[in-house]
Amino acid sequence: MSFGEVFGETGTGEPVRRVILRGGGLTANVLSFGAILQDLRLEGHEPPLMLGFERFEDYLAHPNYFGAVIGRHANRIRNGRFGIDGKGYAIDPEHPERHGLHGGPDGYARRNWTVDEAGEDFVTLSLADPDGLMGFPGALATRCTYRLGGEGALSLTLTATADKPTLCNLTSHAYFNLEDGGETDTGDHQLAIFADAYLPVDGDLIPTGAVTPVAGTDFDFREPRKIRPMPEADLIRYDNNFCLSSARREISLAARAQAGKSGVEMEVWTTEPGVQFYAGHYVDLDAIGLGGRRYRPFSSFCLEAQIWPDSPNQPYFPQAVLRPGETYRHVTEFRFRCA
Repeated sequence: MSFGEVFGETGTGEPVRRVILRGGGLTANVLSFGAILQDLRLEGHEPPLMLGFERFEDYLAHPNYFGAVIGRHANRIRNGRFGIDGKGYAIDPEHPERHGLHGGPDGYARRNWTVDEAGEDFVTLSLADPDGLMGFPGALATRCTYRLGGEGALSLTLTATADKPTLCNLTSHAYFNLEDGGETDTGDHQLAIFADAYLPVDGDLIPTGAVTPVAGTDFDFREPRKIRPMPEADLIRYDNNFCLSSARREISLAARAQAGKSGVEMEVWTTEPGVQFYAGHYVDLDAIGLGGRRYRPFSSFCLEAQIWPDSPNQPYFPQAVLRPGETYRHVTEFRFRCA
């Protein structure tokens, strides 16, 4: 049974399907390719809440992970190397980096998932990741469910099982602009991230290993403040993990953002121990986005719930190892409301 409509075609001729969900005042478009959240709208607020493309070809031409589910391992792994139970592995780097990034050049964001089920307010997709692809050990069976499960709430549930010890660290790479869908920068958004510490990074954006208190730094978002530190100041190129907890936990409030003019508010609730705040400074596209918008640096931000980056090489970080008989389960909810 086929769900939704055909949105495009992969390079190998596979149809890419789009499923439209409605419920709780939200409308969400989900693609089978990359399990991408293509568009998200809130009743009472005309512009889209996020960045995306209206043509499938633009997702292929501009691989910025817009709205995609990232796997098998989100974020970076130093030199693409890690060990499990004393055995070393090398994964394919994301060119031009030498490091592992977002699962590699054939990661989950660039694969066509299967749409298993769909209803008015939910869709479930699956991906069978074979043993050895991108260098990861073991076959991983992954399921992703988007659901509009409450007033202004979009929930994302990610589950996975493996037949060998492997890494599993999945996330959503949605780019948000709660003001105007990406026409202007997000510097005037108020942001709160409920973390007491963050991970400093080196020149390659790999964590140094330090877990640093946010107090007294530009990374202190414990109380809501504008992303732009001062009027007329340059925006900071944030791309760091904020440390929410030492392990996966019951779903909890991780972050809150609010647009300065529209007043649209978003809360991020998650089970994950970290959230990557990325300020969108690498976005600079010649492609046309949703509604004819041209996206520029800082026109959006990401709040990517995750296990901390490079955890396989940092034994005191929360770990991403998944073993046979275990079930990985990640839940993140984005809760929106108009002012």
